[in-house]
Amino acid sequence: MFSPYRKLFATSGGLRFSLAGMVARLPISMTILAVTFVIVHETNSYTLAGAVSSGAALINAIFTPLWSRKADQLGQKRVLRYTVPFHIGFGLLFLILISTHSHAYIWMPVIFIAEVFLPNIGGLVRRRWLFALGEDRSLINTAYSHESMVDEIVFIIGPLVASTVAVAITPAAGIIFAFTFMAVGTTAFIFQTNTEPPPHPRLKGEKHQAILRMPEVQAVFLPYIFLGAYFSSLALTLIGFCQQRHIASAIGPLLAIWAAGSGVAAFFNGSIKWKISDSQKFLRIIIIHALLAIPFFYVRSVISLGIALFVSGFGIAPLLVAGYGVVEKAVDSSKITETLAWVMAGLNLGGALPGSLSGHIIDRYGADKSFYVPLACMGLALISLLPYAKVWRRIQND
Repeated sequence: MFSPYRKLFATSGGLRFSLAGMVARLPISMTILAVTFVIVHETNSYTLAGAVSSGAALINAIFTPLWSRKADQLGQKRVLRYTVPFHIGFGLLFLILISTHSHAYIWMPVIFIAEVFLPNIGGLVRRRWLFALGEDRSLINTAYSHESMVDEIVFIIGPLVASTVAVAITPAAGIIFAFTFMAVGTTAFIFQTNTEPPPHPRLKGEKHQAILRMPEVQAVFLPYIFLGAYFSSLALTLIGFCQQRHIASAIGPLLAIWAAGSGVAAFFNGSIKWKISDSQKFLRIIIIHALLAIPFFYVRSVISLGIALFVSGFGIAPLLVAGYGVVEKAVDSSKITETLAWVMAGLNLGGALPGSLSGHIIDRYGADKSFYVPLACMGLALISLLPYAKVWRRIQND
């Protein structure tokens, strides 16, 4: 069971860049939660917090693939050295403005500008594994699973840190901690030049093929949109559920429980030598994931919510790993980072959709009623497979 991971970590430089990438992407599990704490603290409005979360996710979905394309063309180091300082700088400016009670029309554009400069660190790390492992598909599955486990560790540690410091120190502390992790992690990542994939400069006169025009990418991108809507609406509902019961300290542990379920599934996914293709795994697991969402119909307490979150988490990592495998094999190596960013953009785009609706339901009807939003999103994810039925049949054995 452990031998695939031992072989993976024997890869030269692999463990070092993976650890640096983990620290660098801790903010993805902290920033939106920390921003929600700050906005709710300053404005007492979940609707506004949901709207900001939606806008930030939408902007990130638009610009992250563009930075990933530049990472393919110019190299990871050059892109990170440019984007990260701007992201942190505008994020701190947002914090100053909202803390000094500036109007929402002033601080809201600033946080959106910060999101423009947020790179896809997870995609850069996965691209390094592909460069290091070559054509060993079995180990690539293990690498993807390992990075999914890292993502879940990030979503266990990050929310715990963000919620703890926000409650114990000040709501703004979560944002400051997030930016500190990003600065340290990206610096360590940048200096590991031996494992950086070579850039593929765009040739003069060469036309860039739109990644989203490829049906294999579309077939994953569309359901990822509704999966992203499911994740974000469920996270916002969880925050409202705890806040309205005056147990804000439970938010971090509950998010950690959700991530832990996914992390357990990621470990086993990476230790198995699958005899079915990534496309077959994707279709089967998305159906299983929808079934694992059913317990949210019966949530009435923090304990039942924790159980439902842990069960739901089992379907997350294997589903995302299978999706990465489907799209990565569909494109040339010079476009892999951008392609991975586009499918992640689907998650972010979906994350932008239900925020205002969930926030409105929480404000007006209570968080208990808001659980219907993520459940509806999961149903739409299944329906979104139908327009690409021919594509899925064609790539079943790829």
